[in-house]
Amino acid sequence: MQFKTIIEPFRIKSVEPISLSTEEQRIQYLKEAHYNPFLLKSEQVIIDFLTDSGTSAMSSNQWAAMMNGDESYAGARSWERFQKAVFSLTSMPHILPTHQGRAAERILYSHLGGKGRYFISNTHFDTTRANIEYSGAEAIDIPCEEAHDYTSNFPFKGNMDVEKLEKLILEKGPDNVSAVILTVTNNSGGGQPVNMENAKDVAKICKKYGVLYVLDCCRVAENAYFIKHNEKEYADKTYKEIAQEMFAMCDAAVMSAKKDALVNMGGFLAMRNKHLADECTQLLIITEGFATYGGLSGRDMEAIAVGLDEVFDADYLHYRIRSTQYLGENIRKKGVPIIYPVGGHAVYIDAKALYPHIPVDQYPGQALVCELYRIGGIRAVEIGSLMFGKYDENGKLIPAPMELVRLAIPRRVYTQSHVDYVIEVFDEIIRTKDKARGLNVTLEPQFLRHFTAHLEML
Repeated sequence: MQFKTIIEPFRIKSVEPISLSTEEQRIQYLKEAHYNPFLLKSEQVIIDFLTDSGTSAMSSNQWAAMMNGDESYAGARSWERFQKAVFSLTSMPHILPTHQGRAAERILYSHLGGKGRYFISNTHFDTTRANIEYSGAEAIDIPCEEAHDYTSNFPFKGNMDVEKLEKLILEKGPDNVSAVILTVTNNSGGGQPVNMENAKDVAKICKKYGVLYVLDCCRVAENAYFIKHNEKEYADKTYKEIAQEMFAMCDAAVMSAKKDALVNMGGFLAMRNKHLADECTQLLIITEGFATYGGLSGRDMEAIAVGLDEVFDADYLHYRIRSTQYLGENIRKKGVPIIYPVGGHAVYIDAKALYPHIPVDQYPGQALVCELYRIGGIRAVEIGSLMFGKYDENGKLIPAPMELVRLAIPRRVYTQSHVDYVIEVFDEIIRTKDKARGLNVTLEPQFLRHFTAHLEML
């Protein structure tokens, strides 16, 4: 018998208290944080959907493994276990441990980047784009056409537009394209998955023109779930076998282990080419640490090794995807416009459609982020013109292609009742949507402004 209720496939052994604030308190907290939830204190948040990165609950097996952490500076046993786990998944012989994904990005993309260089992706995320642009290179997004239709049932809206890819490589010149980066799942594109057929097509084009093919793989297990259940030729493959096949096509892989390795800190850069690996190893040693620990302690590497196995558990992945879909499908029934179908790690709300009265230069996504916190103490993140917008030579905002709000769900942290509470908050979001107001930026840095920007309510 198939039951409707989604139960967590684990028991809770340790708990962390939540401070239940009032709306009056939250209005004051939001003002003090300059209407930027990144600047809120964690104890001021009831449900924290700011990110799924590093916010997972680790298992008892992971905590037990940490006690075996070998903190030797070089050649530690923990490094051997970490290396074995990563190699088993990626089949790449050159593996560099880093303290998180953006460190791996910085090492690889600063080495490959520079003025006159190009990186092409289905959609670059914020830190990826920042590391590329900081080097002087240009980051180009080419999501598939289906990605622009938020309501269709097309299951792989994270795909790259392969026709545009080949044209771009020829236009820019293969020697000027530093890398093609396929992000699975496509975070900035609404958390949408990429199918194996698309990954193979990208691989063929990269091989044809001799362009480095990089897999940004921090949610590769969640992506494998969608492939298994939506590409019939993979129905009988395990989730890990699907991920391994995707890695086998690539020249390099970048992972923030803070997502699908189920840990609070860590990442890696894996490569097939020894010369590239040697160059990157020098950068690793200068900025992260020795080659067999990088930016990680032995106990971190132990936890990652266990997490990379646990994440492919069929019961876990079913719960993970279905609980996320449960949230998205229920708020969609209430009339909340979301990117559909629901992805694996988050629900993405189309704030521009929800608040048509707020112009893009007043950041409708940030308006929704503030309303979610004011009404329910829910911390979310804007993925729109505050995160990705730029200015022209006259200081006028060039909007982002989408005005989204991401509800990123930590792994193994919240229960069904927490999710039901979030769904209930959206009743008030819908009821008061015409009263929501836009915002103006009063202070911002040059790069990654959404992390520390100050705003004011209009």
